[in-house]
Amino acid sequence: MSRIGKLPIEVPAGVTITIDENEISVKGPKGGLTVPHLSDVTVTLDGSVLKVERNNDERVARAQHGLERALLNNAVTGVTKGFEKKLEVNGVGFRVQTNNPQEIEMQLGFSHPVIYKAKEGITLSNDKMVITVAGIDKQAVGQVAAEIRALKKPEPYKGKGIKYVDEVILRKAGKAGK
Repeated sequence: MSRIGKLPIEVPAGVTITIDENEISVKGPKGGLTVPHLSDVTVTLDGSVLKVERNNDERVARAQHGLERALLNNAVTGVTKGFEKKLEVNGVGFRVQTNNPQEIEMQLGFSHPVIYKAKEGITLSNDKMVITVAGIDKQAVGQVAAEIRALKKPEPYKGKGIKYVDEVILRKAGKAGK
């Protein structure tokens, strides 16, 4: 039995779940998300508890069991609390400013400013040198944060670049002088 798949999902008040043949829609106070309904699992809603059960013990069904439960749990958490990732910009002369919640402008040591436009449903904000990526879709928030980090990855000698706030950059000693 899947350790993740067998756990029930508590559905908080204010969240409505509609189970169709091809997709499961989750609506809450922050918005709505759809999760694909995988073929080898059965999703049931008993009052305020959502349960995911697999139809058989084949390898594909076992894999989809935990996946479906994780996707549904992320959707329920997203429409109630939302997700956010924080990125820290380190470097002399590096600057960050937001013009609107969908766009961020950065000076990253290039000859031109870098402007990043987020997709629909993602909001970008900054507080000095910390960029906050927020939204209801966990996958989209992580993807946008990874794309922003990829603009200037942290380097191991001085630590300059964009890194996650909780990320640890292993530093190298550099050239030994005489």
